[in-house]
Amino acid sequence: HYAMKVKVLSRNPDDYVRETKLDIQRVPRNYDPSLHPFEVTREYTRALNATKLERVFAKPFLASLDGHRDGVNCMAKHPKSLSTILSGSCDGELKLWNLTKRECVRTLQAHEGFVRGVVVRFCGSSFFTIGDDKNIKQWKMETPGYGEEEEPINTILGKSVFTSIDHHHKDAVFVTSGQQVDIWDEQRTSPIRSFSWGVDSINCVRFNPVETELLASCASDRSIVLYDMREAAPLKKVIMTMRSNTLCWNPMEAYHFTCCNEDYNLYTYDMRYLDKPYTVHMDHVSAVLDVDYSPTGQEFVSASFDKSIRIFPKDGGHSREVYHTKRMQHVICIKWSSDNKYILSGSDEMNIRLWKANAAEKLGMLAPREKAAVNYNQKLKEKFQHHPQIRRIARHRHLPKAVYSQVKEIRIMKEARSRKERNVRKHAKPGSMPVVTEKEKHVVTVVK
Repeated sequence: HYAMKVKVLSRNPDDYVRETKLDIQRVPRNYDPSLHPFEVTREYTRALNATKLERVFAKPFLASLDGHRDGVNCMAKHPKSLSTILSGSCDGELKLWNLTKRECVRTLQAHEGFVRGVVVRFCGSSFFTIGDDKNIKQWKMETPGYGEEEEPINTILGKSVFTSIDHHHKDAVFVTSGQQVDIWDEQRTSPIRSFSWGVDSINCVRFNPVETELLASCASDRSIVLYDMREAAPLKKVIMTMRSNTLCWNPMEAYHFTCCNEDYNLYTYDMRYLDKPYTVHMDHVSAVLDVDYSPTGQEFVSASFDKSIRIFPKDGGHSREVYHTKRMQHVICIKWSSDNKYILSGSDEMNIRLWKANAAEKLGMLAPREKAAVNYNQKLKEKFQHHPQIRRIARHRHLPKAVYSQVKEIRIMKEARSRKERNVRKHAKPGSMPVVTEKEKHVVTVVK
């Protein structure tokens, strides 16, 4: 007789039990695509459901910080503390907020008239404010002890009204704008350098966070001027068709900055090639008042006179998100938090609002399986993002009636203008009317 050799299949039961440690059996999967002919249709359905659920759970508004007695005019982030935010209002009052508790921890009467700007020192030990009373004041970050007076550490009286202030990212140097751009050393009461280029007033000035010696400013003669602290004169300026209100440097790409304009658009420039903007960002239906980049440099948020906030990808012409509430009036200042999760907006009707940067994101701790599901859904949405049905659901946003009707009106006006241009070109001498692209339309000249 032949001895029959029998091989016994032995399996470790731990490989087939899910991590819940219950009696749910894990089924081994064969990933051979030929065995899964309906994989794509199944994934498409999942992507569609994920997109729909994202819109269902899109609840971006988190809280409003109430306490100001006049419109919020400026805000500043703390470089070291995520939970601290400073805000200045139009009645000269400055407030420090604790975002985790969502309450005001300190109030001080900083100036007579508007607080025009506030900025925190790079190490976070103190902050500077400027106001309509021509003063620059430096304040301690700590709340004064019991019985101590709320006094500034230092006060500098300027010659004219200051409009904007920013602090150097590494040194004890700050810059102010007004009738000219002044660079100040913290130890001295007179500016160490002043720049002017035949302009009566400069609205906004900002240090570059990467190339820390560079500055940019927006002026009332519709120009954006670039400076180098090591030079004696400004570098160059670009004059646009309408005035820019503020600008913000990209924290990841040293040469790129975005400015928000009175003509409802935002323009991203590469400072090396100023003859035309790198990207034109359209969607707002009124003047854009403020802009701030996310810490990743991939997106920025804009605040507008049309009572809404929009989030744009850095190289996208249209916004991916629009936030608004019934009560929110003209949004004057905006900040993107340093952990990339939140957006803070200050508006006319005395409120600071806290929003999620990603409207449908679930806050708080996520279980490992929740994280896996979120990542999987995200990848599915990316895979099918260009499919018409999914794109339509993902892009749909409810707009306030006023904004919706203005969007339609602006579209009709643009179409009429381009139609007229086409007709004129059709009947003009060939080559006498060159086609001007959208990017080139808005730049008048570059002065070096």
